[in-house]
Order: sequence, then structure tokens, then C-alpha cells
Amino acid sequence: MNIGIVCYASVGGSGIVATELGCALAARGHQVRLVSSELPFRFGQYHPSLGFHPVQAPVYPPLREPQYLLSLANKLVQVSRQFSFDVIHSHYAIPHAAGAYLARQILGASGKDRVPKIITTLHGTDVTLVGADPSYSQTVAFCIDQSDGVTAVSKSLRAETIRELAVGADIRVIPNFLDCDHYHYAPDLDLRARLTRDNPTTKLIIHVSNFRPVKRPKAVVDIFRQIRAHVPARLVLVGEGPELGSACQNARDLGLGDAVEVLGEQEHIVPILSTADLALLPSANEGFGLSALEAMACETPVVASCVGGLPEFIEHGVSGFLHPPDDMKAMAESGVALLTDDFLYRRTVQAGRDVVCRRFCTDAIVPRYEDYYREIVEHTE
Repeated sequence: MNIGIVCYASVGGSGIVATELGCALAARGHQVRLVSSELPFRFGQYHPSLGFHPVQAPVYPPLREPQYLLSLANKLVQVSRQFSFDVIHSHYAIPHAAGAYLARQILGASGKDRVPKIITTLHGTDVTLVGADPSYSQTVAFCIDQSDGVTAVSKSLRAETIRELAVGADIRVIPNFLDCDHYHYAPDLDLRARLTRDNPTTKLIIHVSNFRPVKRPKAVVDIFRQIRAHVPARLVLVGEGPELGSACQNARDLGLGDAVEVLGEQEHIVPILSTADLALLPSANEGFGLSALEAMACETPVVASCVGGLPEFIEHGVSGFLHPPDDMKAMAESGVALLTDDFLYRRTVQAGRDVVCRRFCTDAIVPRYEDYYREIVEHTE
């Protein structure tokens, strides 16, 4: 099958999953073309069935800002004509589903081009943030309903989409996934020595995100402060985003500046996660919670908010710990319990890894996308 995948290139769950889906599909014999503003994060090694096509949005004097949506639609038309796409798979509703819809209209109007089917995958903030904004809500709902197929990464997100946007689309839930041969326990002892400053009693607490407000990085610092009152620990922040600076300032204000290590964006996340002792994710909402799944795969226990898709793979007290977003005291208490009780720690780590391996590896999820592609293409032809 010839598949075009449209995604964000920046760090974030939607772009990472879309890119890894493209790589997995290419490895399974499909012809895949990734379309984005720049080479996607974690694009990986060369594969003859996988290619990348950048979208360029030039600025001209009559246009006050780059018209990325129009440039995206134009690029999708060009690449679809070249590779005869069966499917254009848009990850994130705006602008990708809108660009795919416009491209399909252009191809259909020509009367001579193959017209691909449009599948849109909803990842979270495209519904809970962008879709909830009155400036975009009607466009988001329209693009979802005009797609030939729609998937969501969690049951929670599907329910929220239907409730908030009143869409009529039949939304299929296909969760995020990991390459479990790659995501496994593989600690970097030199990195641990550096991050702990050669103190074997120091625990490493990690937070990985795009540091958007919804991730609540200031709450991460507050939970860390409470844990550190009971356990010698340092905080490792991985990623980049608008709230990173304020989180670091918050740590300095609390006298914790020297206990915080900022690593920025990191492509090779497995040794970092494996080196940590605890992962914090006190988000206000999560469409799925990919960073938590990655931590669990690398045998790092997770303490997180009981929101969105997180309860769909984290069982409180078994494979991790979940608390209401504002109950930072309870999150800190769970963190202390994990870091001071070896039996609880090992039991939680093993349960988390088992969940990932049983339900969320590539071979369990990617065939579901393949079946859905075939279903949409065959049903609508």
C-alpha cells in the first residue's frame, strides 16, 4: 500500500508516534512518505521504502505570515501524484487533516488523479486545546467528519472528542505503541554517575515532555521538592518548551536550582529513562501519555495524574501510581514509597514492563493500523 503520513516534526507524542509508525510500515513492505515542515524527530535510519518530503511555506509581501496550510495541501497533491497514495494519514487534526482534505478536493477535481482516502488520528491537544478554542472548533469538527476514517489514541480521547465537538464520525481507538526491542532497560552508568555527582545514595527523578502548560512542569518541581525532603534526589528535565524556563526559575526560588539538571531535547531517550529511578507526569490532561509508556518500558516506575488515557494502561498501585492532578502531596508520597521500598519498586517496575510488552509493542498495534487502512480503502471504493 502507498501511504502518506503527515505529522509535526517537533518533539511531542503525535510526531514521534507518526514517525515510528511510518518506519514500522516501511519495514512491513509498504511504501511510505512522511510529509512535515522539517525532518521529523526520531526519523531513524535510511529505509528504501521510506521517504521524507518537506513543506516550505514562503512569505510574500501581500501575505502577512507564512501560509503553511496552503503549502501543506500543495505538497500533498504533488507527492500523492508522484506516488499514487492509497491513504493520507494525518496525525493531529489542525492543520494536517485540513491540508489533507484540501489536497483530496484538488486531486478529485482533476478527474485524472488517484484520490487517496483520508485517515485522521487524534492525539489529544488537537481536541482538548485547539479543538476547544472557538476560533478553531468548527474547522476541527469539520475536518474530523470529512475524514474517511478517524482514530484516537485512547478511549478517553474518543469520548471527549464526541462530547466536546459533537462529531458524527465513527472513531476507532488504536493506542500508541513502542518498538519493545528498542525500548528496554539499558542504563548508562557514566551518565548516572554524572547526574548523581557520584553519590550512590542519590535518586534520579525524571520528567520528559514538551514543557507546555498542560504538562504542569511547575508541579513537577513542587512534587520533587516534597520527595527530596525525605529522599536524597536530583531532578532531571528532558525536553524543551515554553514552560521550561519558569520551571527552572521555580526551582531556584525554592533553593533547588543546584538539584536540577536540564538535558534539553534528546533523541536517544532509552539510556536516560533507564538511568532514572522515578518518572513524574502530573499533567492536567493527556490524550495518551507516551512518555509514561516509554518510562515503563525502560523499567522506570511512573507517578502521574489520573487523567485522559493514562488510566488505560497504568493501574494504580500495580503498574504505577495515579492521583488527581492537584493532589501533589499524594504524588510525592507515592514517589517516596517507591524510592524507599525495594519490594514495591521491583513489583511496580515488573508490572509496568509486562503491560507494555503484552499490549503496546509494535507487533500488537501496527497490524491494527494496516487492517484499518484496508477497511477504509475497500469500504469506500
